[in-house]
Amino acid sequence: MNIFYPNKMKKVIFVLLWIITIPVQFIAQQESTAPDGKKVLLNPDGSWKSVPAESSPAIHPTLMSHPEFPKPNPHDVIIHHVGYTLSYNPTYHIADWVAYELTAEETVPVVKRNNHFVPDPLLHSGSASNNDYKGSGYDRGHLAPSADMCYSYQTMVESFYLSNITPQTPSFNRGIWKKLEEQVRQWAVDDKAVLVVTGTILTKGLLTIGYDRITVPAYFYKVILDYTEPDIKGIGFIMPNQGSQEPLQHYAVTIDSVEKITGTDFFYQLPENQQRVIESTFDISKWSWTASKTRSAKEGNSQSVQCKGITKAGARCKNMTLNPNGYCHLHQSQAGVIQQQNNIVKPSSSRRTVPVRCSTITKKGTQCSRMTYSPNGKCWQHGGD
Repeated sequence: MNIFYPNKMKKVIFVLLWIITIPVQFIAQQESTAPDGKKVLLNPDGSWKSVPAESSPAIHPTLMSHPEFPKPNPHDVIIHHVGYTLSYNPTYHIADWVAYELTAEETVPVVKRNNHFVPDPLLHSGSASNNDYKGSGYDRGHLAPSADMCYSYQTMVESFYLSNITPQTPSFNRGIWKKLEEQVRQWAVDDKAVLVVTGTILTKGLLTIGYDRITVPAYFYKVILDYTEPDIKGIGFIMPNQGSQEPLQHYAVTIDSVEKITGTDFFYQLPENQQRVIESTFDISKWSWTASKTRSAKEGNSQSVQCKGITKAGARCKNMTLNPNGYCHLHQSQAGVIQQQNNIVKPSSSRRTVPVRCSTITKKGTQCSRMTYSPNGKCWQHGGD
């Protein structure tokens, strides 16, 4: 004989009704848009509640090795130097790109520009020669500028490898391109460090120069990534190989835009969600647009000397330096200790605070048009420092 317990039965019925009612109410809710544009959930009884807005994921740096390297082209030759890595295109006899990190410390000149263009010792075939440029009307334009590589003797030498050089019109190389290079160095100072990729846009049918048929790019590009908190950001530039009076902002584009034109996948080692956000947008207001015209160059020795620093292995550092304290950029901390111990006060610089026109007369019989801060009134090409 079955016995029913009224109180227990009531509880069972209540639970069943609760289970049935909840999904019905949930299914009956509909998403709609309020007059102010916000998303809301409408209930069957006419009540509603706001839908929390989805916030963009915070971008934080991820530790990885060499995030500045683009994805290599299988047909290119990848060459690793101390100051930069280069992707050489044997079909066009110039580089597709060079990539490196530039820190604020590395923008301070330690060695002088050597102006000695030589073949790349790590490129065994297809290298350009200086004769290819002779009489061509084109400058030997840097991809990784020598001023970005002024922090050691070795990196300065590497910047003049002809694998790092491309034919550029003089008005471009000495004008808008130089202005962009100076701006990137200022960003390295402002943001402590930036990742830089500089390259060429290469297509069939371009002009070539010299016996080695060095391709003359119609366009150049730079992409820059500030990968330090709090404001992680990226920006790209595409510029025609010709002079321009336009501001740099005129040539600013998203990194995605450069990828579409070049077929190169930049910063592919970043997490996918970060890469998508950084490369698809850029905000001009987040970048400073005043390049420093008076970089804090150190008054150097007249000749480079071997660094006085001691390595971790206990041997004397083999780097050469023009730094007046005799220590290369890697061992400035040791110089600070010595100065503190000896109570040495660093002398003030004798460089000019206002630039003057170079006083040298060129081969054409006209005064050199370059501006200089050198005490002797001469630019770097004519014996200034």
